[in-house]
Amino acid sequence: MNIEFNKNEDKLRLLISSMEKKLEKIYLGGGKTRIEKQHDQGKLTARERIEFLLDPDRPNIEIGAFAGEDMYQEHGGCPAGGVVVVIGYVKGRQTIVVANDATVKAGAWFPITGKKSLRAQEIAMENRLPIIYLVDSAGVFLPMQDEIFPDKEHFGRIFRNNAIMSSQGIIQISAIMGSCVAGGAYLPIMSDEALIVDKTGTIFLAGSYLVKAAIGETIDNESLGGATTQCEISGVTDYKCTDDKDCLTRIRTIMDKIGENDKAGFNRTTSQLPAKDVQELMGIIPDTRDKQYDMLDVIARLVDNSEFEEYKEGYGQSILCGLGRIDGWAVGIIANQRKVVKSKKGEMQFGGVIYSDSADKSARFIMNCNQKKIPLVFLQDVTGFMVGSRSEQGGIIKDGAKMVNAMSNSVVPKFTVIVGNSYGAGNYAMCGKAYDPRLIIGWPTAQLAVMGGAQAAKVLVQIEIASLKAKGELITPEVESELYNRIKDKYDAQASPYYAAARLWLDAIINPIDTRKWISMGIEMANHAPIKQAYNVGVIQT
Repeated sequence: MNIEFNKNEDKLRLLISSMEKKLEKIYLGGGKTRIEKQHDQGKLTARERIEFLLDPDRPNIEIGAFAGEDMYQEHGGCPAGGVVVVIGYVKGRQTIVVANDATVKAGAWFPITGKKSLRAQEIAMENRLPIIYLVDSAGVFLPMQDEIFPDKEHFGRIFRNNAIMSSQGIIQISAIMGSCVAGGAYLPIMSDEALIVDKTGTIFLAGSYLVKAAIGETIDNESLGGATTQCEISGVTDYKCTDDKDCLTRIRTIMDKIGENDKAGFNRTTSQLPAKDVQELMGIIPDTRDKQYDMLDVIARLVDNSEFEEYKEGYGQSILCGLGRIDGWAVGIIANQRKVVKSKKGEMQFGGVIYSDSADKSARFIMNCNQKKIPLVFLQDVTGFMVGSRSEQGGIIKDGAKMVNAMSNSVVPKFTVIVGNSYGAGNYAMCGKAYDPRLIIGWPTAQLAVMGGAQAAKVLVQIEIASLKAKGELITPEVESELYNRIKDKYDAQASPYYAAARLWLDAIINPIDTRKWISMGIEMANHAPIKQAYNVGVIQT
Protein backbone atom coordinates (compact mmCIF):
# COMPACT_ATOMS: atom_id res chain seq x y z
CA MET A 1 0.00 0.00 0.00
CA ASN A 2 1.17 3.55 -0.72
CA ILE A 3 0.33 7.01 0.56
CA GLU A 4 -2.19 7.63 -2.25
CA PHE A 5 -4.02 4.41 -1.40
CA ASN A 6 -4.22 5.43 2.26
CA LYS A 7 -5.51 8.91 1.37
CA ASN A 8 -8.16 7.39 -0.89
CA GLU A 9 -9.17 4.89 1.78
CA ASP A 10 -9.48 7.59 4.45
CA LYS A 11 -11.66 9.72 2.19
CA LEU A 12 -13.99 6.86 1.24
CA ARG A 13 -14.32 5.61 4.81
CA LEU A 14 -15.35 9.11 5.88
CA LEU A 15 -17.99 9.13 3.13
CA ILE A 16 -19.25 5.72 4.26
CA SER A 17 -19.35 6.86 7.90
CA SER A 18 -21.40 9.90 6.87
CA MET A 19 -23.76 7.65 4.90
CA GLU A 20 -24.23 5.29 7.85
CA LYS A 21 -25.06 8.20 10.18
CA LYS A 22 -27.70 9.40 7.73
CA LEU A 23 -29.15 5.89 7.60
CA GLU A 24 -29.28 5.60 11.40
CA LYS A 25 -31.49 8.69 11.47
CA ILE A 26 -33.64 7.44 8.59
CA TYR A 27 -34.18 4.10 10.33
CA LEU A 28 -35.89 5.95 13.20
CA GLY A 29 -38.65 7.01 10.81
CA GLY A 30 -40.79 9.63 12.56
CA GLY A 31 -38.65 9.46 15.70
CA LYS A 32 -38.43 7.59 18.99
CA THR A 33 -41.58 9.13 20.45
CA ARG A 34 -43.72 7.92 17.56
CA ILE A 35 -42.07 4.50 17.67
CA GLU A 36 -43.01 4.23 21.35
CA LYS A 37 -46.58 5.26 20.49
CA GLN A 38 -46.70 2.48 17.89
CA HIS A 39 -45.54 -0.01 20.50
CA ASP A 40 -48.11 1.29 23.01
CA GLN A 41 -50.81 0.42 20.47
CA GLY A 42 -49.53 -3.15 20.42
CA LYS A 43 -48.00 -2.69 16.96
CA LEU A 44 -44.54 -3.30 15.56
CA THR A 45 -42.90 -0.63 13.42
CA ALA A 46 -42.52 -1.12 9.66
CA ARG A 47 -38.88 -2.17 10.01
CA GLU A 48 -39.65 -4.50 12.92
CA ARG A 49 -42.39 -6.14 10.86
CA ILE A 50 -40.03 -6.71 7.94
CA GLU A 51 -37.32 -8.09 10.23
CA PHE A 52 -39.79 -10.57 11.77
CA LEU A 53 -41.14 -11.59 8.35
CA LEU A 54 -37.86 -12.23 6.53
CA ASP A 55 -35.65 -15.29 6.94
CA PRO A 56 -33.01 -14.25 9.51
CA ASP A 57 -30.16 -16.25 7.99
CA ARG A 58 -30.41 -14.80 4.49
CA PRO A 59 -29.16 -11.51 3.03
CA ASN A 60 -31.47 -8.65 2.12
CA ILE A 61 -31.21 -5.29 0.36
CA GLU A 62 -33.23 -2.13 0.92
CA ILE A 63 -34.58 -0.12 -2.00
CA GLY A 64 -34.92 3.65 -1.64
CA ALA A 65 -33.74 4.16 1.94
CA PHE A 66 -32.76 7.73 1.02
CA ALA A 67 -36.04 8.48 -0.78
CA GLY A 68 -37.36 11.86 0.34
CA GLU A 69 -34.02 12.89 1.91
CA ASP A 70 -34.11 16.66 2.59
CA MET A 71 -37.47 16.95 0.82
CA TYR A 72 -40.83 18.23 2.17
CA GLN A 73 -39.12 20.07 5.02
CA GLU A 74 -42.08 22.47 5.21
CA HIS A 75 -44.19 19.44 6.17
CA GLY A 76 -41.70 18.00 8.65
CA GLY A 77 -39.87 15.73 6.18
CA CYS A 78 -40.58 12.23 4.95
CA PRO A 79 -37.83 9.76 6.03
CA ALA A 80 -37.41 6.90 3.54
CA GLY A 81 -40.42 8.27 1.69
CA GLY A 82 -42.71 7.02 4.48
CA VAL A 83 -42.51 3.45 3.20
CA VAL A 84 -39.87 0.73 3.67
CA VAL A 85 -39.06 -1.53 0.69
CA VAL A 86 -36.79 -4.55 1.14
CA ILE A 87 -35.86 -7.50 -1.10
CA GLY A 88 -35.17 -10.58 0.99
CA TYR A 89 -36.32 -14.16 1.54
CA VAL A 90 -39.49 -15.54 3.11
CA LYS A 91 -39.33 -19.29 3.71
CA GLY A 92 -36.42 -19.46 1.27
CA ARG A 93 -38.28 -17.65 -1.53
CA GLN A 94 -36.95 -14.31 -2.77
CA THR A 95 -39.62 -11.68 -2.18
CA ILE A 96 -40.09 -7.91 -2.16
CA VAL A 97 -41.78 -6.40 0.89
CA VAL A 98 -43.46 -2.98 1.00
CA ALA A 99 -44.33 -1.66 4.47
CA ASN A 100 -45.97 1.68 5.26
CA ASP A 101 -44.19 3.50 8.08
CA ALA A 102 -46.99 4.75 10.35
CA THR A 103 -44.49 6.77 12.41
CA VAL A 104 -44.14 9.15 9.44
CA LYS A 105 -47.31 11.26 9.18
CA ALA A 106 -49.42 8.17 10.08
CA GLY A 107 -48.12 6.45 6.96
CA ALA A 108 -49.63 9.09 4.66
CA TRP A 109 -48.67 9.06 0.99
CA PHE A 110 -46.39 11.87 -0.17
CA PRO A 111 -45.50 12.11 -3.88
CA ILE A 112 -42.22 10.28 -3.22
CA THR A 113 -44.15 7.55 -1.36
CA GLY A 114 -46.13 6.86 -4.50
CA LYS A 115 -43.01 6.88 -6.68
CA LYS A 116 -41.22 4.48 -4.35
CA SER A 117 -44.20 2.12 -4.11
CA LEU A 118 -44.49 2.08 -7.90
CA ARG A 119 -40.76 1.30 -8.12
CA ALA A 120 -41.33 -1.70 -5.84
CA GLN A 121 -44.15 -2.91 -8.09
CA GLU A 122 -41.99 -2.35 -11.16
CA ILE A 123 -39.30 -4.60 -9.66
CA ALA A 124 -41.92 -7.24 -8.87
CA MET A 125 -43.36 -7.14 -12.40
CA GLU A 126 -40.03 -7.11 -14.24
CA ASN A 127 -38.67 -10.01 -12.22
CA ARG A 128 -41.91 -11.86 -11.39
CA LEU A 129 -41.12 -11.56 -7.68
CA PRO A 130 -43.81 -12.19 -5.07
CA ILE A 131 -44.72 -8.92 -3.35
CA ILE A 132 -45.98 -8.55 0.21
CA TYR A 133 -47.68 -5.33 1.31
CA LEU A 134 -47.76 -4.50 5.03
CA VAL A 135 -50.43 -1.80 5.08
CA ASP A 136 -50.64 0.85 7.80
CA SER A 137 -51.53 4.17 6.19
CA ALA A 138 -53.83 7.14 6.60
CA GLY A 139 -54.02 7.52 2.82
CA VAL A 140 -53.03 10.44 0.59
CA PHE A 141 -51.23 13.35 2.29
CA LEU A 142 -53.99 15.88 1.67
CA PRO A 143 -51.89 19.08 1.56
CA MET A 144 -50.12 17.63 -1.52
CA GLN A 145 -53.06 15.74 -3.06
CA ASP A 146 -52.55 17.40 -6.46
CA GLU A 147 -49.06 15.84 -6.68
CA ILE A 148 -50.05 12.31 -5.69
CA PHE A 149 -53.67 11.72 -6.70
CA PRO A 150 -54.61 12.16 -10.38
CA ASP A 151 -51.75 11.52 -12.80
CA LYS A 152 -50.56 8.40 -14.61
CA GLU A 153 -47.62 7.81 -12.26
CA HIS A 154 -49.55 8.73 -9.09
CA PHE A 155 -51.47 6.80 -6.43
CA GLY A 156 -54.06 5.22 -8.73
CA ARG A 157 -51.38 3.54 -10.82
CA ILE A 158 -50.72 1.21 -7.90
CA PHE A 159 -54.17 -0.40 -8.18
CA ARG A 160 -53.77 -0.69 -11.93
CA ASN A 161 -50.51 -2.55 -11.27
CA ASN A 162 -52.31 -4.79 -8.74
CA ALA A 163 -54.66 -5.84 -11.51
CA ILE A 164 -51.89 -6.34 -14.08
CA MET A 165 -49.79 -8.44 -11.70
CA SER A 166 -52.80 -10.55 -10.80
CA SER A 167 -53.44 -11.27 -14.48
CA GLN A 168 -49.79 -12.25 -14.90
CA GLY A 169 -49.82 -14.65 -11.96
CA ILE A 170 -47.40 -12.59 -9.84
CA ILE A 171 -48.12 -13.36 -6.19
CA GLN A 172 -49.42 -10.48 -4.05
CA ILE A 173 -50.20 -10.85 -0.34
CA SER A 174 -51.45 -7.98 1.82
CA ALA A 175 -51.64 -7.57 5.58
CA ILE A 176 -53.85 -4.82 7.01
CA MET A 177 -51.92 -3.96 10.16
CA GLY A 178 -53.29 -0.48 10.83
CA SER A 179 -55.37 2.05 9.00
CA CYS A 180 -56.36 1.30 5.39
CA VAL A 181 -58.75 3.89 4.10
CA ALA A 182 -60.44 5.34 0.99
CA GLY A 183 -58.77 4.47 -2.32
CA GLY A 184 -55.96 2.74 -0.41
CA ALA A 185 -58.46 0.07 0.63
CA TYR A 186 -58.30 -1.36 -2.88
CA LEU A 187 -54.63 -2.35 -2.67
CA PRO A 188 -55.02 -5.24 -0.19
CA ILE A 189 -58.31 -6.41 -1.66
CA MET A 190 -56.84 -6.48 -5.18
CA SER A 191 -54.08 -8.74 -3.85
CA ASP A 192 -54.39 -12.53 -3.96
CA GLU A 193 -54.90 -12.82 -0.21
CA ALA A 194 -55.60 -10.29 2.53
CA LEU A 195 -54.98 -10.66 6.24
CA ILE A 196 -56.14 -8.24 8.95
CA VAL A 197 -54.98 -7.76 12.55
CA ASP A 198 -57.77 -7.72 15.13
CA LYS A 199 -58.33 -4.44 17.04
CA THR A 200 -55.52 -2.54 15.22
CA GLY A 201 -56.33 -3.15 11.55
CA THR A 202 -59.24 -1.39 9.84
CA ILE A 203 -60.26 -1.15 6.20
CA PHE A 204 -63.07 0.93 4.71
CA LEU A 205 -63.78 3.37 1.91
CA ALA A 206 -64.72 6.09 4.40
CA GLY A 207 -63.97 6.41 8.10
CA SER A 208 -66.51 7.11 10.81
CA TYR A 209 -66.21 10.90 10.60
CA LEU A 210 -66.79 10.96 6.84
CA VAL A 211 -69.67 8.50 7.16
CA LYS A 212 -71.29 10.80 9.72
CA ALA A 213 -70.79 13.82 7.46
CA ALA A 214 -71.95 12.03 4.31
CA ILE A 215 -74.99 10.04 5.41
CA GLY A 216 -75.54 10.96 9.07
CA GLU A 217 -74.72 7.48 10.40
CA THR A 218 -72.95 7.27 13.75
CA ILE A 219 -70.55 4.31 13.97
CA ASP A 220 -67.05 3.65 15.30
CA ASN A 221 -64.16 2.59 13.04
CA GLU A 222 -63.86 -0.89 14.53
CA SER A 223 -67.52 -1.72 13.86
CA LEU A 224 -67.29 -0.08 10.46
CA GLY A 225 -64.27 -1.91 9.12
CA GLY A 226 -62.40 -3.85 11.80
CA ALA A 227 -61.28 -7.47 11.61
CA THR A 228 -64.54 -8.97 12.86
CA THR A 229 -66.64 -6.98 10.38
CA GLN A 230 -64.44 -7.65 7.36
CA CYS A 231 -63.67 -11.32 8.10
CA GLU A 232 -67.00 -12.54 9.51
CA ILE A 233 -69.67 -10.27 8.03
CA SER A 234 -68.48 -8.78 4.73
CA GLY A 235 -65.95 -11.49 3.81
CA VAL A 236 -63.66 -8.77 2.41
CA THR A 237 -60.56 -10.15 4.16
CA ASP A 238 -59.39 -13.76 4.30
CA TYR A 239 -57.59 -14.19 7.62
CA LYS A 240 -58.20 -12.67 11.06
CA CYS A 241 -54.98 -12.40 13.09
CA THR A 242 -54.56 -11.77 16.80
CA ASP A 243 -51.56 -9.44 16.57
CA ASP A 244 -48.71 -8.36 14.27
CA LYS A 245 -46.56 -11.41 14.92
CA ASP A 246 -49.45 -13.81 14.32
CA CYS A 247 -50.18 -12.02 11.05
CA LEU A 248 -46.57 -12.14 9.85
CA THR A 249 -46.24 -15.80 10.85
CA ARG A 250 -49.32 -16.63 8.77
CA ILE A 251 -47.78 -14.88 5.78
CA ARG A 252 -44.69 -17.05 6.19
CA THR A 253 -46.94 -20.12 6.30
CA ILE A 254 -48.65 -19.06 3.05
CA MET A 255 -45.30 -18.41 1.35
CA ASP A 256 -44.06 -21.85 2.45
CA LYS A 257 -46.65 -23.57 0.24
CA ILE A 258 -46.06 -21.71 -3.03
CA GLY A 259 -44.80 -23.71 -6.00
CA GLU A 260 -41.88 -22.86 -8.27
CA ASN A 261 -42.18 -21.14 -11.65
CA ASP A 262 -39.98 -21.39 -14.72
CA LYS A 263 -36.59 -19.69 -14.56
CA ALA A 264 -34.72 -17.58 -17.12
CA GLY A 265 -31.79 -19.98 -16.94
CA PHE A 266 -28.85 -17.62 -16.42
CA ASN A 267 -25.57 -19.47 -15.99
CA ARG A 268 -24.35 -19.98 -12.43
CA THR A 269 -21.57 -22.05 -10.93
CA THR A 270 -20.19 -22.33 -7.40
CA SER A 271 -19.39 -18.89 -6.02
CA GLN A 272 -15.78 -17.94 -5.38
CA LEU A 273 -14.44 -14.87 -3.62
CA PRO A 274 -12.21 -12.53 -5.64
CA ALA A 275 -8.54 -13.45 -5.47
CA LYS A 276 -7.83 -9.77 -4.83
CA ASP A 277 -8.91 -8.45 -1.43
CA VAL A 278 -12.40 -6.89 -1.70
CA GLN A 279 -11.53 -4.51 1.15
CA GLU A 280 -8.98 -2.88 -1.16
CA LEU A 281 -11.87 -1.28 -3.08
CA MET A 282 -11.67 1.35 -0.34
CA GLY A 283 -8.31 2.65 -1.53
CA ILE A 284 -8.68 2.51 -5.33
CA ILE A 285 -11.08 5.39 -6.04
CA PRO A 286 -9.07 8.66 -5.91
CA ASP A 287 -9.81 11.21 -3.21
CA THR A 288 -10.46 13.84 -5.91
CA ARG A 289 -12.27 13.41 -9.24
CA ASP A 290 -9.43 14.81 -11.37
CA LYS A 291 -7.12 11.85 -10.65
CA GLN A 292 -6.81 8.68 -12.71
CA TYR A 293 -7.14 5.05 -11.67
CA ASP A 294 -7.38 1.70 -13.43
CA MET A 295 -10.92 0.32 -13.53
CA LEU A 296 -9.41 -3.15 -13.97
CA ASP A 297 -8.35 -2.89 -10.32
CA VAL A 298 -12.01 -2.41 -9.35
CA ILE A 299 -13.21 -5.29 -11.54
CA ALA A 300 -10.57 -7.62 -10.05
CA ARG A 301 -12.11 -7.06 -6.62
CA LEU A 302 -15.68 -7.70 -7.77
CA VAL A 303 -15.45 -10.83 -9.94
CA ASP A 304 -15.01 -14.39 -8.75
CA ASN A 305 -11.37 -15.43 -8.42
CA SER A 306 -10.54 -11.99 -9.96
CA GLU A 307 -10.89 -13.59 -13.41
CA PHE A 308 -11.95 -11.21 -16.19
CA GLU A 309 -11.95 -12.28 -19.83
CA GLU A 310 -11.50 -8.98 -21.66
CA TYR A 311 -13.16 -8.45 -25.05
CA LYS A 312 -11.25 -6.56 -27.79
CA GLU A 313 -8.58 -5.66 -25.25
CA GLY A 314 -6.53 -3.46 -27.56
CA TYR A 315 -9.45 -1.66 -29.23
CA GLY A 316 -11.63 1.13 -27.88
CA GLN A 317 -9.71 1.18 -24.62
CA SER A 318 -11.69 3.96 -22.91
CA ILE A 319 -14.35 1.32 -22.18
CA LEU A 320 -13.55 -2.11 -20.77
CA CYS A 321 -15.76 -4.99 -21.90
CA GLY A 322 -15.47 -8.57 -20.81
CA LEU A 323 -16.90 -11.67 -19.15
CA GLY A 324 -16.59 -12.80 -15.56
CA ARG A 325 -18.63 -14.19 -12.69
CA ILE A 326 -20.09 -12.49 -9.64
CA ASP A 327 -21.10 -14.85 -6.82
CA GLY A 328 -21.13 -17.63 -9.41
CA TRP A 329 -23.38 -15.79 -11.90
CA ALA A 330 -21.96 -15.25 -15.40
CA VAL A 331 -21.93 -11.53 -16.23
CA GLY A 332 -20.90 -9.27 -19.07
CA ILE A 333 -19.20 -6.15 -17.70
CA ILE A 334 -19.08 -2.77 -19.46
CA ALA A 335 -16.92 -0.33 -17.49
CA ASN A 336 -15.49 3.11 -18.15
CA GLN A 337 -11.71 3.03 -18.02
CA ARG A 338 -10.53 5.93 -15.85
CA LYS A 339 -6.88 6.11 -16.82
CA VAL A 340 -5.44 7.77 -19.92
CA VAL A 341 -4.65 5.09 -22.49
CA LYS A 342 -2.81 5.09 -25.78
CA SER A 343 -4.47 3.42 -28.75
CA LYS A 344 -2.62 1.25 -31.27
CA LYS A 345 -2.84 4.23 -33.63
CA GLY A 346 -0.84 6.27 -31.13
CA GLU A 347 -3.79 8.44 -30.10
CA MET A 348 -4.33 9.32 -26.44
CA GLN A 349 -7.74 8.54 -24.99
CA PHE A 350 -8.74 10.35 -21.80
CA GLY A 351 -10.17 8.40 -18.88
CA GLY A 352 -13.92 8.43 -18.45
CA VAL A 353 -14.60 9.66 -22.00
CA ILE A 354 -16.44 7.54 -24.56
CA TYR A 355 -14.79 7.55 -27.99
CA SER A 356 -16.15 6.21 -31.29
CA ASP A 357 -14.17 2.99 -31.12
CA SER A 358 -15.16 2.28 -27.52
CA ALA A 359 -18.83 2.92 -28.32
CA ASP A 360 -18.58 0.57 -31.30
CA LYS A 361 -16.90 -2.10 -29.19
CA SER A 362 -19.50 -1.78 -26.43
CA ALA A 363 -22.40 -2.14 -28.87
CA ARG A 364 -20.94 -5.33 -30.30
CA PHE A 365 -20.26 -6.74 -26.84
CA ILE A 366 -23.80 -5.98 -25.66
CA MET A 367 -25.19 -7.79 -28.70
CA ASN A 368 -22.98 -10.80 -27.96
CA CYS A 369 -24.19 -10.98 -24.36
CA ASN A 370 -27.81 -10.88 -25.52
CA GLN A 371 -27.04 -13.69 -27.95
CA LYS A 372 -25.54 -15.77 -25.12
CA LYS A 373 -28.17 -14.84 -22.49
CA ILE A 374 -25.63 -13.23 -20.15
CA PRO A 375 -26.77 -10.44 -17.77
CA LEU A 376 -25.03 -7.08 -18.17
CA VAL A 377 -23.30 -5.07 -15.45
CA PHE A 378 -22.39 -1.42 -16.14
CA LEU A 379 -19.71 0.22 -13.99
CA GLN A 380 -20.08 3.95 -14.55
CA ASP A 381 -17.40 6.60 -14.15
CA VAL A 382 -18.09 8.61 -17.27
CA THR A 383 -17.78 12.27 -18.19
CA GLY A 384 -19.50 11.90 -21.56
CA PHE A 385 -18.71 11.37 -25.23
CA MET A 386 -15.63 12.87 -26.88
CA VAL A 387 -16.28 16.22 -28.54
CA GLY A 388 -14.47 18.29 -31.17
CA SER A 389 -14.01 18.32 -34.93
CA ARG A 390 -12.06 15.06 -35.14
CA SER A 391 -14.73 13.18 -33.19
CA GLU A 392 -17.58 14.71 -35.19
CA GLN A 393 -15.88 13.88 -38.47
CA GLY A 394 -15.27 10.36 -37.18
CA GLY A 395 -18.98 9.82 -36.60
CA ILE A 396 -19.16 9.95 -32.80
CA ILE A 397 -22.92 10.59 -32.91
CA LYS A 398 -23.49 7.51 -35.09
CA ASP A 399 -21.33 5.26 -32.91
CA GLY A 400 -22.87 6.62 -29.72
CA ALA A 401 -26.34 5.99 -31.13
CA LYS A 402 -25.30 2.43 -31.98
CA MET A 403 -24.27 1.81 -28.37
CA VAL A 404 -27.45 3.35 -26.96
CA ASN A 405 -29.55 1.32 -29.40
CA ALA A 406 -27.89 -1.99 -28.52
CA MET A 407 -28.17 -1.27 -24.78
CA SER A 408 -31.77 0.02 -24.89
CA ASN A 409 -33.05 -3.05 -26.72
CA SER A 410 -31.28 -5.59 -24.51
CA VAL A 411 -33.54 -8.39 -23.35
CA VAL A 412 -31.06 -9.68 -20.76
CA PRO A 413 -31.27 -7.91 -17.39
CA LYS A 414 -29.05 -4.88 -16.84
CA PHE A 415 -27.53 -3.69 -13.56
CA THR A 416 -25.82 -0.34 -13.12
CA VAL A 417 -23.26 0.68 -10.50
CA ILE A 418 -22.21 4.34 -10.46
CA VAL A 419 -18.69 4.34 -9.10
CA GLY A 420 -17.77 7.95 -9.85
CA ASN A 421 -18.99 10.42 -12.46
CA SER A 422 -22.24 9.92 -14.34
CA TYR A 423 -22.49 12.90 -16.65
CA GLY A 424 -24.63 13.82 -19.62
CA ALA A 425 -25.08 11.36 -22.46
CA GLY A 426 -22.52 9.12 -20.78
CA ASN A 427 -25.15 8.38 -18.12
CA TYR A 428 -27.53 7.35 -20.91
CA ALA A 429 -25.13 5.16 -22.88
CA MET A 430 -23.95 3.40 -19.72
CA CYS A 431 -27.52 2.44 -18.75
CA GLY A 432 -28.71 5.25 -16.51
CA LYS A 433 -32.10 5.16 -14.80
CA ALA A 434 -33.96 6.07 -18.01
CA TYR A 435 -32.82 2.80 -19.62
CA ASP A 436 -34.49 0.35 -17.25
CA PRO A 437 -31.69 -1.27 -15.27
CA ARG A 438 -33.20 -3.90 -12.98
CA LEU A 439 -31.26 -2.21 -10.17
CA ILE A 440 -29.21 1.00 -10.21
CA ILE A 441 -26.96 1.77 -7.25
CA GLY A 442 -24.23 4.26 -6.45
CA TRP A 443 -21.17 4.33 -4.25
CA PRO A 444 -20.77 7.33 -1.92
CA THR A 445 -18.27 8.63 -4.52
CA ALA A 446 -20.97 8.86 -7.23
CA GLN A 447 -21.96 12.13 -8.92
CA LEU A 448 -24.90 12.49 -11.33
CA ALA A 449 -25.48 15.57 -13.46
CA VAL A 450 -25.67 16.78 -17.04
CA MET A 451 -22.04 17.88 -16.54
CA GLY A 452 -19.60 18.58 -13.74
CA GLY A 453 -20.19 21.61 -11.54
CA ALA A 454 -17.03 23.39 -12.69
CA GLN A 455 -17.80 22.90 -16.39
CA ALA A 456 -21.43 23.95 -15.96
CA ALA A 457 -20.41 27.05 -14.03
CA LYS A 458 -17.91 28.11 -16.69
CA VAL A 459 -20.52 27.76 -19.45
CA LEU A 460 -23.30 29.53 -17.55
CA VAL A 461 -20.99 32.32 -16.32
CA GLN A 462 -20.03 33.09 -19.92
CA ILE A 463 -23.70 33.32 -20.88
CA GLU A 464 -24.56 35.46 -17.84
CA ILE A 465 -21.64 37.83 -18.40
CA ALA A 466 -22.55 38.28 -22.06
CA SER A 467 -26.10 39.15 -21.01
CA LEU A 468 -24.94 41.65 -18.36
CA LYS A 469 -22.49 43.30 -20.76
CA ALA A 470 -25.25 43.66 -23.34
CA LYS A 471 -27.14 45.66 -20.73
CA GLY A 472 -24.11 47.90 -20.24
CA GLU A 473 -23.23 46.59 -16.78
CA LEU A 474 -19.64 46.55 -15.57
CA ILE A 475 -18.34 43.06 -14.79
CA THR A 476 -15.59 43.00 -12.19
CA PRO A 477 -13.49 39.93 -11.32
CA GLU A 478 -15.34 39.84 -7.99
CA VAL A 479 -18.74 39.71 -9.71
CA GLU A 480 -17.52 36.99 -12.06
CA SER A 481 -16.13 34.96 -9.15
CA GLU A 482 -19.39 35.29 -7.18
CA LEU A 483 -21.41 34.12 -10.20
CA TYR A 484 -19.09 31.16 -10.76
CA ASN A 485 -19.16 30.00 -7.13
CA ARG A 486 -22.94 30.36 -6.83
CA ILE A 487 -23.59 28.29 -9.96
CA LYS A 488 -20.94 25.69 -9.11
CA ASP A 489 -22.26 25.21 -5.56
CA LYS A 490 -25.77 24.63 -6.89
CA TYR A 491 -24.57 22.08 -9.47
CA ASP A 492 -22.36 20.30 -6.95
CA ALA A 493 -25.29 19.96 -4.53
CA GLN A 494 -27.53 18.54 -7.25
CA ALA A 495 -24.79 16.14 -8.39
CA SER A 496 -24.63 14.54 -4.94
CA PRO A 497 -25.64 10.87 -4.79
CA TYR A 498 -28.03 11.79 -1.96
CA TYR A 499 -29.86 14.25 -4.20
CA ALA A 500 -30.23 11.45 -6.76
CA ALA A 501 -31.24 8.80 -4.22
CA ALA A 502 -33.79 11.14 -2.62
CA ARG A 503 -35.57 11.28 -5.99
CA LEU A 504 -35.09 7.55 -6.69
CA TRP A 505 -32.74 8.10 -9.61
CA LEU A 506 -30.71 5.58 -7.60
CA ASP A 507 -32.21 2.58 -5.83
CA ALA A 508 -29.57 2.85 -3.13
CA ILE A 509 -26.24 4.29 -2.06
CA ILE A 510 -24.13 1.40 -0.84
CA ASN A 511 -20.83 0.51 0.74
CA PRO A 512 -18.63 -0.65 -2.19
CA ILE A 513 -17.95 -3.88 -0.28
CA ASP A 514 -21.64 -4.80 -0.73
CA THR A 515 -21.58 -4.49 -4.54
CA ARG A 516 -21.29 -8.23 -5.14
CA LYS A 517 -24.30 -8.92 -2.90
CA TRP A 518 -26.47 -6.41 -4.74
CA ILE A 519 -25.57 -7.74 -8.18
CA SER A 520 -25.95 -11.37 -7.12
CA MET A 521 -29.37 -10.83 -5.53
CA GLY A 522 -30.36 -8.76 -8.56
CA ILE A 523 -29.51 -11.52 -11.02
CA GLU A 524 -31.23 -14.07 -8.78
CA MET A 525 -34.45 -12.05 -8.88
CA ALA A 526 -34.13 -11.51 -12.64
CA ASN A 527 -33.75 -15.26 -13.05
CA HIS A 528 -37.40 -15.62 -11.96
CA ALA A 529 -38.52 -14.00 -15.24
CA PRO A 530 -37.92 -16.10 -18.39
CA ILE A 531 -36.89 -14.08 -21.44
CA LYS A 532 -39.68 -14.34 -23.98
CA GLN A 533 -38.72 -11.50 -26.32
CA ALA A 534 -36.23 -11.96 -29.16
CA TYR A 535 -33.30 -9.55 -29.24
CA ASN A 536 -33.74 -7.06 -32.06
CA VAL A 537 -31.89 -3.74 -32.22
CA GLY A 538 -34.08 -2.31 -34.96
CA VAL A 539 -32.46 0.26 -37.25
CA ILE A 540 -28.78 0.46 -36.37
CA GLN A 541 -25.95 1.80 -38.47
CA THR A 542 -22.86 -0.35 -38.70
